[in-house]
Amino acid sequence: MSRNFLDAETSPYLLQHADNPVHWRPWGEAALDAAKKEKKPILLSVGYAACHWCHVMAHESFEDESVAAVMNEHFVNIKVDREERPDIDAIYMSALHLLGQQGGWPLTMFLTPEGEPFWGGTYFPKEPNYGRPGFVQVLEEVARIFREEPAKVYKNRTALVKALEEQSATARPGEPTPQVPIVVAEKLREIMDPVHGGIRGAPKFPQVPLLTLLWRAHLRTGREDLAAPVSRALDHMSEGGIYDHLGGGYARYSVDEFWLAPHFEKMLYDNALLIDLLTLVWQETRKPLYERRIRETVEWLAREMVTEGGGFAASLDADSEGVEGKFYVWSEAEIDNLLTPGEAELFKQVYNVSGEGNWEETNILNRLARADAPFTAEEEAALEPLKARLFLERDLRVHPGFDDKVLADWNGLMIAALARAGAAFGEAGWTEMAAAAFRFVMTEMRKDGRLHHAWRAGKLQHIAMADDLANMADAALALYEATGEAEYLQAAESLAAELGAHYRDETNGGYFFTADDAPALIVRRRTVADDATPAANGTMPGVLARLALMTGKQDYLARADELIRAFAGELQQNIFPLGSYIASLDTRLKPVQIVLIGSKAETAELARAAFGTSLPARVLMRVADGSALPEGHPAHGKTALDGKPTAYVCAGETCSLPVTEAAALEAELRRARLSA
Repeated sequence: MSRNFLDAETSPYLLQHADNPVHWRPWGEAALDAAKKEKKPILLSVGYAACHWCHVMAHESFEDESVAAVMNEHFVNIKVDREERPDIDAIYMSALHLLGQQGGWPLTMFLTPEGEPFWGGTYFPKEPNYGRPGFVQVLEEVARIFREEPAKVYKNRTALVKALEEQSATARPGEPTPQVPIVVAEKLREIMDPVHGGIRGAPKFPQVPLLTLLWRAHLRTGREDLAAPVSRALDHMSEGGIYDHLGGGYARYSVDEFWLAPHFEKMLYDNALLIDLLTLVWQETRKPLYERRIRETVEWLAREMVTEGGGFAASLDADSEGVEGKFYVWSEAEIDNLLTPGEAELFKQVYNVSGEGNWEETNILNRLARADAPFTAEEEAALEPLKARLFLERDLRVHPGFDDKVLADWNGLMIAALARAGAAFGEAGWTEMAAAAFRFVMTEMRKDGRLHHAWRAGKLQHIAMADDLANMADAALALYEATGEAEYLQAAESLAAELGAHYRDETNGGYFFTADDAPALIVRRRTVADDATPAANGTMPGVLARLALMTGKQDYLARADELIRAFAGELQQNIFPLGSYIASLDTRLKPVQIVLIGSKAETAELARAAFGTSLPARVLMRVADGSALPEGHPAHGKTALDGKPTAYVCAGETCSLPVTEAAALEAELRRARLSA
């Protein structure tokens, strides 16, 4: 029986397509078996709930009876949520790149009945335009070639599958030098936009791992030329249209070079990464703008993104009422009607609102005109009641779609960011929000001792990918530092053990993306390259190095070094996707260990000083006495000075003299990060 099978799914993206006349199937053995039985090629369509162009293609083609008829006649049609199945998305997006095409979503790939790719693209318009064929023309020609010219299909699929296998099997081991983090930062500085911040050109993505490398290099060297590109990018992002000035939170990216016009979707992972970086830079600069944006974004998170049980939801859509950005933009008349003439004049001047608009005859609120001239506290205070009035009015509009599935990897990123920000700002509520999400993932999303990737509506799906375990392990260590509670260290060890047991590449080193007992795909990917989120092979060397220092277990250090060496040759290929890997290398080479001796309450002031200092390679432990430290720890056996709460700062095998005052600890930490 042929019909649309998506009505039994839980993914909001798949459910968006459950009423299409297309006979969609979810990915799985049943779909592949149907293709083999019917001897039809597979049309694989991959997207996600917040994707604007996915909606466009759905409205134009997948909701159209005539287009659906062609799809149903010639293909077995499979719909995949890329967030729920990043393993599938990664394979076929790589195949598209191998075809010489630029990636993006929706991803439209044509496969053999066995799931092997032979051709594809991204968005196809329904009607021919600008010399491009319409979607129906594409469908009919692909079906014809599959039917009448099987040799072409065989040639393409053979070449693509071989190339995909080689990507994962290729090993580029090596021994990176300690100079790598600084050398890479200098290269990154050269490609940064000196006016608007971020990487030159458009579109502009936040590129947090690369900005973090620049910031780490600044802290190591004291060089302001490495700090300036980071501050400039954060200033312009935080005052641009990519930021939601009324509700908090950052959109996915800007389509222009000015950070003005975003694709309006808000993703959990972008906001997690930005909270983390903003916190790091605020710790050094104390810039009020960064604190304001962190607080507003956490307020948005608590207000709109916490699911029942405490996990964090995935995203908010770009569209509402079928129109991109409609929820977020304003006309001048709307501002004039809501505010008094004086208030309206002030608001329009500050937020770049005009009659003609700054984007498609409407206005995206932004403060880019003042991005390099910070607002005073008095100016910010005068704007607050005006923003609040507009926020309440906006709240009456039809809201964007909400994807409330909980993803372990994205939750790991946000938990870690919240725990670190909570410690830095002394916000216990943020740390508790992080802890609640951690409990949710570790209880509701772990079954029979195995972490899973996605949860929604009480339904758990898909054995974890490596990124899930890596990010949750990092989150556990962030909570351990913030709270001092040993259960988080134990959780980090259990997650690292699960990763080692089921994902490790025994031949080449590193971790495969999917588990050894996960449903088989055409290739098992192994990569160190960051995508929109950090790669597990980039994150884990830092996690393992910190675990080694916290537990004294040298096996962790050996595994961290194995990982670093396994991918060192990639530094000669392309440094741009290696931000997480290079940051982990920096942590492995030059960690700064902080030991607080005394109870949590007694050492609270010293902890505030430690958490208030920008120190991305920090490893913090609280002990009642130095004898509780692992025997190989450089501070093992050290004691409190005169019975006072005491800190020791250790770099390499050397520790500082005992420190009992917060100001002295801050000074010692600044010295340590330069000389480590």
